[in-house]
Amino acid sequence: MARANAKAPPEGGVGGERERLRVAGLTKVYPTGKRALDGVDFVIATSGVTAVIGSSGAGKSTFIRCINRLVEPTSGRILLDGVDLVGLDRAGLRAARRRIGMIFQEFNLVERLTVMENVLAGRLGHVGLIDTLRRRFAPADVDAAFELLARVGLDGFHDRRADALSGGQRQRVGIARALIQRPDLLLVDEPTASLDPRTARQIMRLVRELATERATPAIVNLHDVALAREFADRIVAFSAGRIVFDDAPAALDAATLDRIYGGEDWSASAAADDDAPPAAPAVRGRVLGDDAGVAG
Repeated sequence: MARANAKAPPEGGVGGERERLRVAGLTKVYPTGKRALDGVDFVIATSGVTAVIGSSGAGKSTFIRCINRLVEPTSGRILLDGVDLVGLDRAGLRAARRRIGMIFQEFNLVERLTVMENVLAGRLGHVGLIDTLRRRFAPADVDAAFELLARVGLDGFHDRRADALSGGQRQRVGIARALIQRPDLLLVDEPTASLDPRTARQIMRLVRELATERATPAIVNLHDVALAREFADRIVAFSAGRIVFDDAPAALDAATLDRIYGGEDWSASAAADDDAPPAAPAVRGRVLGDDAGVAG
């Protein structure tokens, strides 16, 4: 795993795997003057779950939303399999977004539609306008939706309205909707923020399992450090719009967390669920020092 203050690896591969996403010099400055992202460099390969952590306002949500241009970057490059998303016109961006699945914190379901209709909404970018208006989908898409609903634990829920579901069930619908796109990259923005601890772990376990089964790299924005440690292959931490930590979960020790979060004790968060595994052994993490211009 690359050190946080190291240059991004040369284009073409990451740790022996083919490169899927490369972010170079990504900057976002809002009209208020707030610099949410400050020259971010980041690379992922074609598999694995990367958790993005950091305090509120650190830039992690802006980072994820810049990747698919829900938030427009101020400058920088975002290369998906070598194609720079920043320079795409509307048609090109629509085509690129078909390859990027998104799971939202607030689910983003259409409340009056059924579970099946919400899942099939993930295929809207692949069907014509008339079929979209008539909600007419290919039999293969309908079959895939049934299979995904069974896989996420919602077998038999296809005719239920979205507004009749619990929070955990809604997030499972959101996961199925993202995956029916058959994406090459999965972006997940705070998927557990509205859920109780046990349901949160179930959802994160599901995200990890599905990303592994489908060999789809996932970038997951999380507020819960315990979940990041348990379910991610790699953890990236933001502070003041910069990446200040990039390493394996075992390297995220208490001293490192002090640098990232400013001294808050996160050691008890893993106890939120009875079956949480023991904490990983403390290993000194890799964090940018003050010489990089980021306050400790």
